[in-house]
Amino acid sequence: MTWQIVATTARVSPDSPFPFTIGERQFALFQVDANYYALDNICPHAYALMTDGFVEGDTVECPLHGAMFHIPTGKCLGPPADADLKTYPVKVEGVEILVDV
Repeated sequence: MTWQIVATTARVSPDSPFPFTIGERQFALFQVDANYYALDNICPHAYALMTDGFVEGDTVECPLHGAMFHIPTGKCLGPPADADLKTYPVKVEGVEILVDV
């Protein structure tokens, strides 16, 4: 596993996901309750940043066409997308959020 520090807990809130890039890949960091989740930041249906989407509870809606995804699992909950978002392990050490990508 290659854990990388991507943010501090102050940078992410339930209403404000945090986008980050490692190499050429774009990721999204979400907070649901007291837990943090890392997912791909690009909708699998069409190019749109999930961090620009509407977050409600444990779901995020793609800002482009409205596809819904379950944040903890990345599971696609409705069309027009038909593929899940990839998820990545997250751990918190103090105030630092680390992701294994």
